[in-house]
Amino acid sequence: MAKYFIIMIVSGMLSSFSQVLLKKSAEIKKDSVIKEYLNPYVITGYGITAFCMILTMIGYRGVPFKYGSVLESLTYIYIMILSKIFLGEKLTKKKIIGNLIIVAGVIIFSLGK
Repeated sequence: MAKYFIIMIVSGMLSSFSQVLLKKSAEIKKDSVIKEYLNPYVITGYGITAFCMILTMIGYRGVPFKYGSVLESLTYIYIMILSKIFLGEKLTKKKIIGNLIIVAGVIIFSLGK
């Protein structure tokens, strides 16, 4: 069962990375509509997203649905960290407080079996 939890966590991390790639692509000015959708960032981002969908389906084979949604909520934290690293976004008080609330919710949910 632990391997399925790991698969779900890895899927969430990869999904977060794909979202950062898509945002990175959106920040780059393109001179045509085709280049907006057919560039390495977009193709890689959507490829990773498709792969994550498969990983998540595999993960749900061993993870109860009630825990799957909790694991998926952790992607907000991954996105905040990856956005800081790769996009240079600022960590505002609101972002940090919001993510702390998510972590608190995960902890409270995990303790209340």
